[in-house]
Amino acid sequence: MSEDLKDYRAQKDKFDLFRGSTFKFLITGLVVVIFGVYIGTILFGSSSLDVLLGLQNDKTLLHERIEALKKENALLQKTYFELRQLDPDLYKE
Repeated sequence: MSEDLKDYRAQKDKFDLFRGSTFKFLITGLVVVIFGVYIGTILFGSSSLDVLLGLQNDKTLLHERIEALKKENALLQKTYFELRQLDPDLYKE
């Protein structure tokens, strides 16, 4: 009987050791997978893509607005200098 008890304890210790290391391995694997998904979402997620596309669109719109304002400025300067030449006494500084 004593031998059977020793065999049972040896098998139980083996099982407990296997169960403990398996549990640690599964928890570590789960943490690694969750961290990987988190980093992947940050780097390649839809919000990052949305922000990038929005900024590119804003950049294009701002360049178009700059060109329109440059043209408007040129026309206003032309008008200003034409008016100044017509009546120089009125616009003396």
